[in-house]
Amino acid sequence: MGYTSFAYIGLLAVTFLFYMMLPLKHRWKVLLVFSYAFYLLNSGKLVIFILLSTLSIYLTGLMLNKLDDGFAMAKKGIPKENKKEFKAIIGWQKKFICVFAVLFNLGLLIFLKYFNFLGGSINGLFELLHINVHIEELKLVLPLGISFYTMSAISYVVDVYRGKYRASDSLGKVALFLAFFPHIVEGPIGRFDLLADQLYEGHRFDYNNLMMGLQLIFWGLFKKFVLADRANMYVTTVFKNYMDYGGIYVVIAMLLYTLQLYAEFSGCMDIVMGSAEVFGIKMSKNFERPFISKTVSEFWRRWHMTLGSWFRDYVFYSVSLSKTFMNFSKKVKSKLNPYLGSIIPAAVAMFAVWFSTGIWHGASWKYVAYGLYYYVIMLIGMIIEPGVVKVSEKIHLNRKAVGYKLFQMIRTFILVNIGMLLFRADTIGSFAHMLRSMFRGFSFAPLANGSILELGCDIKDFIVLAVGVLILFLVGLYEEKGRSVRQTVAGWNVVVRWVCYYALIFAVIIFGAYGYGYQATGFIYAQF
Repeated sequence: MGYTSFAYIGLLAVTFLFYMMLPLKHRWKVLLVFSYAFYLLNSGKLVIFILLSTLSIYLTGLMLNKLDDGFAMAKKGIPKENKKEFKAIIGWQKKFICVFAVLFNLGLLIFLKYFNFLGGSINGLFELLHINVHIEELKLVLPLGISFYTMSAISYVVDVYRGKYRASDSLGKVALFLAFFPHIVEGPIGRFDLLADQLYEGHRFDYNNLMMGLQLIFWGLFKKFVLADRANMYVTTVFKNYMDYGGIYVVIAMLLYTLQLYAEFSGCMDIVMGSAEVFGIKMSKNFERPFISKTVSEFWRRWHMTLGSWFRDYVFYSVSLSKTFMNFSKKVKSKLNPYLGSIIPAAVAMFAVWFSTGIWHGASWKYVAYGLYYYVIMLIGMIIEPGVVKVSEKIHLNRKAVGYKLFQMIRTFILVNIGMLLFRADTIGSFAHMLRSMFRGFSFAPLANGSILELGCDIKDFIVLAVGVLILFLVGLYEEKGRSVRQTVAGWNVVVRWVCYYALIFAVIIFGAYGYGYQATGFIYAQF
């Protein structure tokens, strides 16, 4: 039951009707029931794994609450000289409970998602060492959304441990936080403090929320059906037969895949956020016009934002601000170089982030390489930045000039597209072949003789894609100035507004890449 299926639309409509029928204080229970109905319909008995994660963080939260309350009560009767020692004991108990819960949830994810990958790597090592042992592969089925709800579960436990908020004493409410059906498949990765209250408080019917939610859903369907699935036809042809193509064929496939992934993933987020908005629930943004970024770091602050912020808060800061690295940084600053002392902890923390980001996307060495590709680029940028500033000042280069910013955006766009090529390629070897092939015998002749139109997309498809990209660009340009297209359209005259709505609906119906001659595709990020 994908987000673009009639079954999902039907589930959303039925959930909405029941939600509005119940008293306000019980409406969250409707969301819980239908969220688990959605999960059962998609994953069946694999629901046991999300139940295990839910139960683990719920009990962990209660134990952390109990330790905090016990310390607060005991503190009044403990002699002043013993308070520090007592606090340390409580601290170690809390840390043990938190680490156990985190490792339990990570363990489920690693076993289900990475067992075959790890087993294959170990078998390869055994063969290299001439050890006659073989780990049998298991045909494991990945539970729906496990990569996403595991991260939400870990953030909940860690935040309670850090004292950001108290754990909930309601198992049902914790269950809803993890399983809320709009975000269970592809995110955005929920944070308890941002989402929980919205889920639990009953929202009254609001015509504006309903219309704005539906507006966003159809915008997402436009991106998915009109752009992503149309680009997929050309992309699939070239990537499946990459040995047969080179030059401009591969360049266009790379660019179209970047468009496909962005239109599909951001389109899915629009459907998800729109689905939540009809209930009056606002979810965290996952995209913010990434292709106008001037650096790769900025690109990742604008692309899959909830994933980036999760790794920043729970990996980068955990490593770079740990006592070990803080002390190491001080020693390097005092004995060697202040700048080096600040670079090394950040470099190590960045490695942890980007290695984790790569392997999070899938059990394959190409995903590890994908993460490390961005790590190397960002590390180089961080190291050379002081030198670039000095050189710019010496040659009087205005780094705020429009021309320089345009150069930065083009440079970042090229680097990101190379990363997308690696992301889409089947293996590191096929990526290397395709990257080399782009520069062998490059010619614009396929554009002139029309042979480029024989690989899944004809001239009409390319026209639709070009117009769609232009629409995305204009919308992004408008919103980058701090304005909202959605709010602007909603404020127009009712006739003009509904003309726009019908234009969007009919664009999806008429130009959507589905039906005879087209191949329906699932969401790419659903597999992660």
